[in-house]
Amino acid sequence: MKNWRFAFNRRWLTYLGMAVVFSVACVLLSQWQFGRNQQTQAESKLVTHNYTAAPVPVADLLQTLGSYSPSTIWRTVRVDGVYLTSKQVLVRDRSLGSNPGFEVLTPLRLANGSNFLVDRGWVPIGTHHDYPDYVPPPPAGAVQVTARLQGSETVLPGRTAPAGEVSEINLPTVARTLDGATYTGAYGLLATESPTSPTRPIAATKPVIDPGPFLSYAFQWILFAIFAFTGLGWALRQEYRIRNAADPLEKERAIERERKARRRAPSDTDVEDAQIREAQIRNGQSKSPESEPSDRETVGSR
Repeated sequence: MKNWRFAFNRRWLTYLGMAVVFSVACVLLSQWQFGRNQQTQAESKLVTHNYTAAPVPVADLLQTLGSYSPSTIWRTVRVDGVYLTSKQVLVRDRSLGSNPGFEVLTPLRLANGSNFLVDRGWVPIGTHHDYPDYVPPPPAGAVQVTARLQGSETVLPGRTAPAGEVSEINLPTVARTLDGATYTGAYGLLATESPTSPTRPIAATKPVIDPGPFLSYAFQWILFAIFAFTGLGWALRQEYRIRNAADPLEKERAIERERKARRRAPSDTDVEDAQIREAQIRNGQSKSPESEPSDRETVGSR
């Protein structure tokens, strides 16, 4: 054990402390990545469950005009009413893939006089880019709508929009342009409407939750923590061999390591070098060791 006393000096204890701190940081980061992975999985399960759930009356999920729970996102609700086409607005800067465009936001007047905002879908930009060339009109008269719930968006400072357009689907902002009470906690992405129109904006598709690289990153951080102590142990072992090179037992170990190294199969580089040497000998570019004259023969020939 006395041969290992050097491992308890200040330098190696500092290395050990650094390895511990690094490993603890890696473990904490891996736990954070595991948490993000679980959160993503929970979001994916929620979306899948809500997207496939049967439609329910809007009052079952929105008890008040301002109520909304994130756990009900993508749930389908039924709403009956009349579209207020004259109060329709366009939501700016909405893309479909790489194509810029607008979303069509149309109020639906319910029988009790309240308004429920319906995002009827996406339309591309027009010839002049600041307005669509054509916006498919909603059906006239009484209509039954099924729509998927979405929460009100936050107003972003510094963004403006011309008349008839908005920068965000901020429901309180849109509600100020309407007569009567309006649902300000949530709006709906149009799923179906009856009767239907000959044409309608492009409907929203089911969201795909990207699982992300969180799980693989979590395992990588754990491996980094293991590598820290593996590297520390390797460096400690190397210094031990250098410090105790004169020790008979360590000499025997060194001889055994050398013997094992010689028994190992040659590497690709060794094989290539041997082939090059053989080719040089055959071509007369180099002499083999057997063909080189000894020092005695050289001296005798002088």
